[in-house]
Amino acid sequence: MKNYKELIILIAEDDDGHAELIQTGLRESGVCNKIIRFTNGEAAWLFLSGTGDKNVRDATKAYLLLLDINMPKMGGEEVLRRIKSDKDLKEIPILMLTTTDDPREVEACYKLGCNMYITKPVDFNKFAETLKRMGLFIQIVKF
Repeated sequence: MKNYKELIILIAEDDDGHAELIQTGLRESGVCNKIIRFTNGEAAWLFLSGTGDKNVRDATKAYLLLLDINMPKMGGEEVLRRIKSDKDLKEIPILMLTTTDDPREVEACYKLGCNMYITKPVDFNKFAETLKRMGLFIQIVKF
């Protein structure tokens, strides 16, 4: 039987309200994995690349990144580009979770290697349902 690494969910989201909704939605759908949140793309990159001052990625753990596009210091597209071009990080699954639904943006993220692109609905109930489905997806998929 294959050994599975502990999966840690990373959320790179600058909006406190959205971050709280995401975490609550995941918990309510039964996801009990550890969650680490970053308020900007640069912090997420420093953690994953191991170039941060203190809090850095543990190579013995598996990660899933929920990544917003429009963030301060380093946008989600740049974080995605860096991760997918790094030999040690490129296998990390990345779900773009953003309000941006521009087809050009969606296509650019898929070309860069994102695994899934999810548009955050403006309506709260639809957003909650999207998060519930995403939580169920996370539980089903084995990384």
